[in-house]
Amino acid sequence: MTTVNEEGKDRVIFVTKEEHEIPSTVKLDEEDANEDHEEKGLILPSGEINWDCPCLGGMASGVCGEQFKTAFTCFHFSQEEVKGSDCLEQFSSMQECFRLHPELFPQEDDLQSANPESNAEQKDSSSISDFSTSKESDPLPTDMNNMPSQLPVAS
Repeated sequence: MTTVNEEGKDRVIFVTKEEHEIPSTVKLDEEDANEDHEEKGLILPSGEINWDCPCLGGMASGVCGEQFKTAFTCFHFSQEEVKGSDCLEQFSSMQECFRLHPELFPQEDDLQSANPESNAEQKDSSSISDFSTSKESDPLPTDMNNMPSQLPVAS
């Protein structure tokens, strides 16, 4: 005999061995192409990226949406040993788009000057904008044998 216990937000169902031996009559719905993908998560069952996922925070649309999609797609499908290491050009393009639109993508320095109380809290933290991607900087090593064992820490 089936028993159901409600425990807060959970519902625990106990069934007998005989009840478990009865074949299920549950029918799973086929994926509908017109279905709202917001509830499906970042990766769809087909393996495609769900650009409508709220987890992306709207980054896939807007002024830098195409650059974001290109960089994210490259990273997602990257087969390199260091995942995404073959996507530096795409991420650089996305970052350049961010720099061209500071009103939409403020740099950490802009945020700190707008909110001076948080300067002391964030003084010791670093962000990706702390690292130069300009042509004058040292090129990234491409040979895995010459990679440093520890990345430099920004101060």
